Amino acid sequence: MHTLNLGILAHVDAGKTSLTERILFETGVIADVGRVDHGTTQTDTLDLERQRGITIQSAVASFELDNLAVNLIDTPGHSDFIAEVGRALQVLDAVIVVISAVEGVQSQTRRLVQAVKASDIPLLIFVNKVDRTGARSDDLVAEIAHGLDLCPLVMSTVSGIGTRSAMVQQRGVSEPAFADHVLDVLAEHNDDLIGRYLADGDDIPTSLLQTELARQVRDRLVVPVLFGSAITGAGVPELLRELPRLLPGIDDRSGEALSGVVFKIQRTARGEKVGLVRVYSGRLTIREHVTVRRALTAGREACYDARITGIERYRSGAVETVSKAHAGDVVRLHGIPELMIGDVLGTVPAGTPVARFPPPTLESVIRANDPADTPPMYAALEQIEEQDPLIGIRRNERDATISLQLYGEVQKEVIEATLLAEYGIPVRFEPSQTICIERVTGTGEVGEEPGGENPFGVPISFRIEPGPHESGIAYQRELGIVPLGFYRQIEETVFATLEEGLLG
Repeated sequence: MHTLNLGILAHVDAGKTSLTERILFETGVIADVGRVDHGTTQTDTLDLERQRGITIQSAVASFELDNLAVNLIDTPGHSDFIAEVGRALQVLDAVIVVISAVEGVQSQTRRLVQAVKASDIPLLIFVNKVDRTGARSDDLVAEIAHGLDLCPLVMSTVSGIGTRSAMVQQRGVSEPAFADHVLDVLAEHNDDLIGRYLADGDDIPTSLLQTELARQVRDRLVVPVLFGSAITGAGVPELLRELPRLLPGIDDRSGEALSGVVFKIQRTARGEKVGLVRVYSGRLTIREHVTVRRALTAGREACYDARITGIERYRSGAVETVSKAHAGDVVRLHGIPELMIGDVLGTVPAGTPVARFPPPTLESVIRANDPADTPPMYAALEQIEEQDPLIGIRRNERDATISLQLYGEVQKEVIEATLLAEYGIPVRFEPSQTICIERVTGTGEVGEEPGGENPFGVPISFRIEPGPHESGIAYQRELGIVPLGFYRQIEETVFATLEEGLLG
């Protein structure tokens, strides 16, 4: 059985989680369709998610479709939790982007599609809410083509659009009229098809068209567009029928060297740390020792040996304990308390571009209502940071304040509510401030000659020069007369000093 790790992405309120529920219902994983507004959905499991009706953390569900095992990853739609989407994109084989037939393409939709393109992942588009008043079809397809710079191929039609009785009819390459349209679209990216058509006329086999369509979807040349309604179920069976045809899953690489990436950290009710890992190649075996690699600053890497004590795999809507995990699986690993998001098990996976969203632009001081709760608050924030490293806890030694980096006010409210509900610590935030980013504008050097005032001092010099935009801080060292043991401390001091500039 092939495996497909499939993400569902959307702007807020496009119906992403509702589509996840409908898919799980149609594939027999759940008996009843949960509703976001009722707080009964399968993937929104946090109390805060159910109360607010929004997805805060990515969640994994699974189902089987023909000979395809699908791990479905539901991601947040709110822009305050965009970092969670970025982490999920690292482990996906394909994506369904959900667009509301009423609201159409939003700024968040553009942001998500750009990230999918940067990650080199094939995508399908599901136009949701065709049963809603104001739903559109033809002009929305044009909006998708021009606003998202995609080549859409509409694979279903809607009758009664904008009404509760809206019906969806699937179109297939076996229909002569639709086959001609598909041929026109595919020929834009394959000159051989044009030659075949000129030579054979209408005798191009349906199987050839279907194979070429799947290839162009996989190569991100064509984007299938399907219409439907997650609430009424219209169009969802048609979507599921197309998935195995267009996204047949990944090749089995279990015979290769182990390579896996940690994309999420969770904690059990007992406080045990659990790492969610996508296995790209090789196998993981319980009680096996694995090498864990962690990227550090300046291109350095830390490695350590760890032993797996438990493996849980997502299968058919449940989490099952297994003794082995194979390439393509998304699993929960137990027994490695040092795990962090981004850690690599085995070798670094090749050919997996990572979409990078801009870092948070806001910062806010957080205080415990009772000063005596400050130490436990800090410890709780460290656990929250395990799950969202970009909050970047910063302790200011000068005024003894603790600050967090944030994407927006909703994220701030969620952290405040989490500290109260899960740790029993009431806190308050000060008004958010825009993070001041200082950039180098020119090249400069500074150094100290031997024989200064301190006879025990070691002379060092620095050269600073601007790098490419958004490239971060790169550190290089040139060996001189300084003892080798000093270099690590010098590097750590440089990065610690650069956390705060002259202006903030």
